Amino acid sequence: MTVERLSTNEIVFPGLGIELKISPDAFTIGTFAVKWYGICIAVGLLLAIIYCFRRTKEFGLSSDRLNDAVFAGFLGAVVNARLYYVIFHLDSYHTIKDIISIRDGGLAIYGGIIGALVIGFIACKIRKVNVLAAFDIASMGFLIGQGLGRWGNFFNQEAFGCNTSLPWGMSGGRIQQYLVNYKDYLYANNGMVVDPFQTVHPTFLYESVWCLLGFLLLHFIHKKRKFDGEIILIYVMWYGAGRAVIEGLRTDSLMLGSFRVSQLLAVVSAVAAAMIFVIARVRVSRTGARLYRDSEESHAILEQEAMAEQEEKAAKAARKEKTLSADQKIIDEDDEEEAEESEE
Repeated sequence: MTVERLSTNEIVFPGLGIELKISPDAFTIGTFAVKWYGICIAVGLLLAIIYCFRRTKEFGLSSDRLNDAVFAGFLGAVVNARLYYVIFHLDSYHTIKDIISIRDGGLAIYGGIIGALVIGFIACKIRKVNVLAAFDIASMGFLIGQGLGRWGNFFNQEAFGCNTSLPWGMSGGRIQQYLVNYKDYLYANNGMVVDPFQTVHPTFLYESVWCLLGFLLLHFIHKKRKFDGEIILIYVMWYGAGRAVIEGLRTDSLMLGSFRVSQLLAVVSAVAAAMIFVIARVRVSRTGARLYRDSEESHAILEQEAMAEQEEKAAKAARKEKTLSADQKIIDEDDEEEAEESEE
């Protein structure tokens, strides 16, 4: 569907009759602009943390110990997501300031996942957290964060696909500008013919929906898992299968020669996870398996954590009672002084 030239902040879905004018900046504080991109990532992260920490005991994990691993994993995700992206766009980054400025986008999901898993693994070992159980619960958080974080790409008008005539095809001022600048590059490197003034696939939306559907899938099956590590394997298979297809539509893929890096990684990781999943399932059916949550170690850690929580509650209650007693003493003293003054 043909679209007239749009201004920078215009986004349209002509087949649906939707016309929007949205700036990447949500609001400003003085001269500092807060980006929608960052807000979407922050909201996704917050909801993922809330969801996961409400289910730590279902996986036999200590929320206190897991908290340190999650924080370390988050830092690893952000740093590696940026490095992964920058490595494949070295010509666009000339200074350290350019590299660390992520408010306008430039985070690669696969880089973030790899960073989170590697640093999270190290943190789990240090804090003596069961790695597979932690990865299982984290995988559901990944899908929440990815599903909501992808909407940051919508506000930045990035992570879109090639031309489409489907009713939900979109266009935008920045999308048109990008395609005008890179249409020759896309044809030369990908054999992709694009018209900047035709609607394109909203691939950010496809991935968002795929991730949220994956979250629902894992949410309903995690209680029936047969072994620790099963949920993270299903996550890798689910996300890899979807990303492999969606990445093939995108016009802004990270490239390694003529290969789309994320598509190649998606296929390899999904196939590897499927093979490990089948082997693990066969082994479990033959020899059985015991979930970490049913182990003596898990029970001991959770009991210790429960005792610490009870002691903390008792200490708070004692402090509160002491404060109330002190306040009451002051009130009584004030009443006595008033009574003495009235007698005089």
